Amino acid sequence: MLEIRRMTKDDLAEAAELERECFGDEAWSEKTFAESIELDYVIYLLALEKDHVIGMAGIRNICGDADITNVAVRSDFRRRGIAEKILVELMKCGEEAGVLNYTLEVRSKNLAAIKLYEKLGFRKEGIRKNFYENPLDDALILWKRKEDEC
Repeated sequence: MLEIRRMTKDDLAEAAELERECFGDEAWSEKTFAESIELDYVIYLLALEKDHVIGMAGIRNICGDADITNVAVRSDFRRRGIAEKILVELMKCGEEAGVLNYTLEVRSKNLAAIKLYEKLGFRKEGIRKNFYENPLDDALILWKRKEDEC
């Protein structure tokens, strides 16, 4: 059964392991996650199955605009709606914390992620050329703005 909850210090090793699996050389370290979850404007949620981390995502709330970071799902659990469930719950937590708008960056060639973000109401507003390495790729800058929902 899928459980979604906030990341704690006890989860740091598994979160960093998932990060390495999904992002390789660009992965955050256990120390970076530890420092982040201590910040009062940061929320990280995990998806767990049988007490093992299978997915995660986080936000940094800066004056009502939240940057979504580290969206990751273990490769053997992809295409099951886990990322969507995490993001929906994360945005609920964000709204409770005063977030009005959400932004994120995604590889331009990550069509599955782009499709998910569009389904959740995100729209492309910019491009960062050659933002990602290994392999080299542009970052699409997506936003989900409160006024878009009116």
